[in-house]
Amino acid sequence: MSYKTTDALMKHLRNNGIAIGGTKQKRQLINTGYYHGYKGYRFFGDSSKRLPFVSYDEVYATIQYDSELKALLYPKMMYIETAVKNISLESILVKANSESIQDMYDKVVSSYNNAPAHATSEEKKKLQQNKLNLQNSIQANLAAAYRKNNPKITHFYNNVGYSDVPIWSLFEIMTMGDLGYLLSCLIYDARDDISKRLGLNVSADTNRQLIYKYIYTLKDLRNAIAHNAVVFDTRFRNIEPSKAMKQCLVQEIGLPYINFKTIGDYIILMAYYMVLLNVPRTEIKAFLREFESITDKYKKAVNVNVSAIVIHPDLTNRISVLRTYILTH
Repeated sequence: MSYKTTDALMKHLRNNGIAIGGTKQKRQLINTGYYHGYKGYRFFGDSSKRLPFVSYDEVYATIQYDSELKALLYPKMMYIETAVKNISLESILVKANSESIQDMYDKVVSSYNNAPAHATSEEKKKLQQNKLNLQNSIQANLAAAYRKNNPKITHFYNNVGYSDVPIWSLFEIMTMGDLGYLLSCLIYDARDDISKRLGLNVSADTNRQLIYKYIYTLKDLRNAIAHNAVVFDTRFRNIEPSKAMKQCLVQEIGLPYINFKTIGDYIILMAYYMVLLNVPRTEIKAFLREFESITDKYKKAVNVNVSAIVIHPDLTNRISVLRTYILTH
């Protein structure tokens, strides 16, 4: 099977209506890659929705926009992940009245034995299965951390003074996905307590599912950023938002709707969490300003047919509504 040289790929792009030439654009194509770069960014959302680029400058501007988004979002995401972990950890330690993982399983995780009174036999079995899956997952994480000589874990197993790893040390090695799954397995009282500690609007969240559904939502974006996948068009989106997920943000912020189909919705969710976590207003406003700045720069770098697809027409209005919410909280 033959392959194309960079010059041949440039010719192929020109044949497909994309102006490209010269050493600068050739270097850009080499550095960003034809397959990771052009082929990864030539569509929006899915391959059937091609972006009508007319020059390679627009392709490169799209790659740059995506990179700048990732650079903006990553530190904020890490902050939110760490804060939610610590708030959840404190609640679990209090509810278990212990730092033992076994006590957490017995007192704070849902199972057949502590299922709600109205639960059916099938629902009880499902809770028990979830608990077993959680125990499996935690054991696998601890084993992997021990195998990699992670000092946060080996310290406890290699010391005669300890019999097991404490809950707080487990939290140190959990991924965002692990955290979401643990939260989903907790008893109602624990989920209710964490929701209230966070300050989530639970008026529409009867079953207290927001704490883990929002974490799963952010986790998809976090993983896309961490693995340098494409984020600007939310192709990483794995969830269909529940009624409560939409209602919470609509009621709290005063938005007309939310659906997590555009990157703006993820910005809104992250800003909401930053408000809940008492991040200074100046910092949240600077975050939004930077988002608008890199979006405006991108808008000017591509033709109107591209920007009309990539940038949602009501983005400015929705960020303005978000700004008002931030100023009043």
